This record gives sequence, C-alpha cells and structure tokens, in this order.
Amino acid sequence: MAANYAEAGIPNDARASRDAFAALVRDPALGRAWIALVDERAAGYAVLTLGWSLEYGGRDAFVDDLYVVPLHRGRGLGGAALAAVEATARELGVRALHLEVERGNNPAQELYRRRGFADNERRLLMKRLDASAAHARAQQSSDP
Repeated sequence: MAANYAEAGIPNDARASRDAFAALVRDPALGRAWIALVDERAAGYAVLTLGWSLEYGGRDAFVDDLYVVPLHRGRGLGGAALAAVEATARELGVRALHLEVERGNNPAQELYRRRGFADNERRLLMKRLDASAAHARAQQSSDP
C-alpha cells in the first residue's frame, strides 16, 4: 500500500492504513482484499469496499485500491485482479462497481475500459472528515 500511495503521490499514514486494513479483514461486511502473488512473492493487491446506493437499487462497491508492482505490469495481473474483484462483487449482489483513476494514468484507464468501466460524466468529489473531531463534537452535544 505504501508503494502504491507513494507512486500516486497520495499521503499515507502507515498506522492508519494498517488499522483500516485490519478492520476490513476482520469484518467481511466492509469488503474484501486480495494479494497477487508471482513466484510466492507479493506482486500487487486489490481491495473491494462495500456500500449501499439508492440510485443503483441496493449494494454498490468501490474498487478502493488496485496496484501492481511496476516489475510485474503488462502481464495481465491487473486484469486478473479486476476479474476476481468483479466476480466477488457479483456473488455479493453488487449492482454497481465504482473506481477512481488519476487523469494522467492512461495505462490504468485503458485497463479499466477494457474491463467495461466507463466515465459516467460525473466528478467524484471528496471531503475528509476527521473522526476524532466528529467524536469530540458528538460528545460535547450530548453533555448536559
């Protein structure tokens, strides 16, 4: 995960990432994770997280992470990982599968398009919520 985020220029808090991954592994209601192995060594990973959508009429999911180590790119691992993610999503009753990709990452965009993903002409917007601040505010509002 650290290599993935470093390559993409995404800030990464190693402890928070470990905690989030541990929670995902402990609770299958949150999603699933895969590690791609080549010669018994990690060559990449994929993470599917689960949600719910009124628009899509039920369960939806997000390909939260998909990463292939640069040495192993171009060998079909990304496509195989997406196939595994999609098969599991179908088994779980997912009606819509989402992902995000950097605008300049053309090889990844091509992979996703080959697997049937399309731009839906919307923009994915994001706002980080500080869980500790939200918890403190909730505590303050419930105090007499």
